Amino acid sequence: MDLLPVAGHPAVAVFREPCGGRPVPGLGPGVDAAARRAARVLAAVATHAGPVERAVGLRQAAAVSGELVAALSALAPAVAGESLPAESISQSYFRVREAELSDQQAALHGALVLHRGLEDLCDAPLSGADLALETAAMQQSVFDLTGAAPDAAPGTLPSVAASEPGAGASSESVWSARWLIGHQVHVLFNIGAAVAVADATNHLRHGDRDAALLRLADATVYVRGFPAAMTHASTIPADHYMAEIRHTMAPPSVDVPLSGRQHRGYKLFRAAMKDLLSVVPESYEQLASHEPELAEARGALLEADIVDGERHVTLAYSMVHLRRSIAQKAEGPDNAVAELRLMRHRRAAQYAPLIRFGDHYVADAVGRLRHT
Repeated sequence: MDLLPVAGHPAVAVFREPCGGRPVPGLGPGVDAAARRAARVLAAVATHAGPVERAVGLRQAAAVSGELVAALSALAPAVAGESLPAESISQSYFRVREAELSDQQAALHGALVLHRGLEDLCDAPLSGADLALETAAMQQSVFDLTGAAPDAAPGTLPSVAASEPGAGASSESVWSARWLIGHQVHVLFNIGAAVAVADATNHLRHGDRDAALLRLADATVYVRGFPAAMTHASTIPADHYMAEIRHTMAPPSVDVPLSGRQHRGYKLFRAAMKDLLSVVPESYEQLASHEPELAEARGALLEADIVDGERHVTLAYSMVHLRRSIAQKAEGPDNAVAELRLMRHRRAAQYAPLIRFGDHYVADAVGRLRHT
């Protein structure tokens, strides 16, 4: 997975399609040490501290992610993302590409996504709660991309020479770049979650319950990071979004309006979730009667997925209020928020019997509508 700086523009992120049961990369002691260092510093970011301490922690995290990029780059240079054709309008707009990559290249490209995301987070006004979720998912990405294992006894943090903030670009250019950078981090989390869910499903099919539980927990970290990354992308004034960004995602700027349904990484995650529930379709009570840990792990993942849908509703409201989605037809009955709310309700209805505290009111209402 790759992120390339291109003159005057945010970078191009290059990803490979996930597959279940992936091998753990063996990238050498230098990469392993850099990855462990990056993970430790990410875990130590003072997400709820004052602005100065928080900014210092984020600059340190950006610096160590840069060290990880350097360690991986020493093995082989990154793929030139600009040379790869986009497979969709969405890929072209969000500067994302797919390619066949080695483990080293996948780790390098993912580390570049994290590095650019962390550099932007140094100045993004993200809440402490969302910052904690996003940095946790970033730490999980470091482990999955490099094969490094968490330190059993981390001890004291390594000293990190963080760069001082510079004069920087104009606020408007930072906001426009942030919209793309946050979306690229979101894609990275989508792919990480899809891989983790596919791994868990594969382990369940082969009877390896303990390994499945670990990967379900990893997937939950990523899914909790989904809305945090989207909020990161949206930490821009709504007026700027409406005036400078929204129209660039609709004709005549692009051939067809962009929507979340076009994001391949998210579609891969949704397919992985469908496959998981085909392997463990029992209700929460049924599953908990013989596999209580699995019932709780599956439930945590599904709850995070519902919350992602709920957060999308409120985020859209903060950006576009009661306007229609750019992807909606003029004759449609709903606006963007109502359509997203309906998606949330359908997901909650599907999951209601599968989680401990299911939304059975919505499930009953959706069931009645389906039979009318």
